[in-house]
Amino acid sequence: MSSSRGSVVVTGANGGLGSAIVAHLLGAPDPAAGYTGIYTVRKAAGASRLQSVLRGAPAAHRHETLELDLASLARVRETAALINRRVASGELPRIRALILNAGYQDQTSLTMSDDGFEMTWQVNFLANFVLSLLLLQSMDEREGRILIIGSWSHDIEDKRNAMGGNMVYKDPKWPTLFPDVDALAKGRWSTPEDEASWHSGFRRYGASKLCAVMLVHELATRLGKDAKLSGISVIGLDPGGMSSDILRRGSFVRRVVTMKVAVPVLAAVLVRLSANAAVRPTWKSAADVVRACFEIEAPGRALYLNGTEELETARDARDAGKRRALWSYGLEAAGIGGGDTALADWQ
Repeated sequence: MSSSRGSVVVTGANGGLGSAIVAHLLGAPDPAAGYTGIYTVRKAAGASRLQSVLRGAPAAHRHETLELDLASLARVRETAALINRRVASGELPRIRALILNAGYQDQTSLTMSDDGFEMTWQVNFLANFVLSLLLLQSMDEREGRILIIGSWSHDIEDKRNAMGGNMVYKDPKWPTLFPDVDALAKGRWSTPEDEASWHSGFRRYGASKLCAVMLVHELATRLGKDAKLSGISVIGLDPGGMSSDILRRGSFVRRVVTMKVAVPVLAAVLVRLSANAAVRPTWKSAADVVRACFEIEAPGRALYLNGTEELETARDARDAGKRRALWSYGLEAAGIGGGDTALADWQ
């Protein structure tokens, strides 16, 4: 039987932000000593960054690494079922924080999953949708928190999208990031055939993040009306621009010069001028994630943060009709039924 105060699940724990979140948890005495860490990676054998961080874990911090491939809905279901069984048996404590951090972005290519969905949409939205619904039965019902990593790219009106003269959202051919759910899911929108540059992949990334932010709103609304689960909070968090591996499928200039050279230098300077600057070090964004999960009061509604400041989400994310359409599509796409989730208003 577990004596821990709760579990903390972090997806994408080997990435730049994911490993920084784990490092921050280990450096914060209360979370490290009081909670059980469940850190998911696509392949445990290749998770060298996470392994390096965990070598510095205090002896009191119970933790384990689980393999989770978000590109496979079957693997997502299997992992959720495993966690649910272990929580039900008392082997793991209930989930205090579910941090859905893992992300994916194509650049000039378009990748389809074996499930038949555009990879960016599946990893950034659909897999998070499935994990959230399936793991509700294992959440701490009084003060559990589900945190989904967002992005300024979800809002075509966010001025940060135009940094550096970027005109990706200025083309009148692309007036919205939510044209049709099926087109997004099946990879028929903003394709390399439509535009051969990295703009096509960035738009799909923005659309997938819009869907993730819509999930923040819709799940929070439904949980708020649930007699048993209303104590669970749902938070979205924009971590800002960071030096990470999200552009690993991009050109040498974007992958190395921008992300590994320019961004770290900018982040180190800008964070001294503004805590929530457009570009931030991963340690700062990781601290913001941990703060949102453990240090702020439960919002009692959907909350979206830009670092530490509340930020209004895109107009499409606040459209209840579009959110319901996305929710219904997600249920069908993932084959979710009433027996899969503890949420009363799941349909």
